[in-house]
Amino acid sequence: MEAKRTDIHQSILPGSSKIVMKGTKRQTFKRSHSKVIQTVSLIGFFIVWQVFSMLNESIVWFNPRFFPSPFIVLQTTYGYLQDGTLVTSISASVTRVLLGFALGTIVGVLLGVIMSVSKLFNDLANPVLNMLGPIPVYAFLPIFMIWFGISEMSKISLIAYATFLPVLTYTMDGVRNVNPTWIRSAMSLGASKHQIFQKVILRAALPNVFVGMRISLALAFGALIVAEMMGSSEGLGFIIVNARNWFKLDDMFMSCMLIGLLYTLFNYILILFEKILFKWKNDGVSSAVER
Repeated sequence: MEAKRTDIHQSILPGSSKIVMKGTKRQTFKRSHSKVIQTVSLIGFFIVWQVFSMLNESIVWFNPRFFPSPFIVLQTTYGYLQDGTLVTSISASVTRVLLGFALGTIVGVLLGVIMSVSKLFNDLANPVLNMLGPIPVYAFLPIFMIWFGISEMSKISLIAYATFLPVLTYTMDGVRNVNPTWIRSAMSLGASKHQIFQKVILRAALPNVFVGMRISLALAFGALIVAEMMGSSEGLGFIIVNARNWFKLDDMFMSCMLIGLLYTLFNYILILFEKILFKWKNDGVSSAVER
């Protein structure tokens, strides 16, 4: 009987290892295939832009100065690099968005956790947040400028406020929707309330927090540009305003492209951290269904 079982295991294990290897190769191929498609899509976007700009120069649908080609935008970028203006502007914008994003995330997570575990605090804060939530973030910029002037504080405060609400919402959702089986299992193993909160609830809610952070990142960049356009002497938003005043469309396109690239970079960093911290997460439909 034991010999038969051994034969069965020997006959199954090699086959199963082949299946695992095939599955791994298939997933690797899908990832590389997806990256190739995304790269081709990005290159295709710039090619279409260049072709359309060249056609506009020959056919003249509208003034070619108002639709610069990628090549002209690159030349403009090189000019800004040579005189050091671009490095200064990017440094100022990155510093503002990082400080505001970090501040808004910390406050959002802390308040979200407190509101989730304290019924009294939730009843006190929830009506106020529901009233402020529908108000566009940019409506608060004049108020912040009156309170803090055109200093860095007004810009960072606006970015922090734009970051705060989504992070708060997703943190509360993550804490409140922790699998109760995990909590009961920890209690049955003798874990204290502090250990349950730290080891189970908080860790289970962290993926939701990262979702809120990624959503807030786009809002933070939007708040950054608006703040720099209305009260700044440096930064990517200031370049857009200055270019508008002098009809320098190539400067505008350059600044917009850099904003998009910076957002893509920071979003990729968040995704990378998420993958490292939450390797246990499933990919949902993408990992269950073969395409």
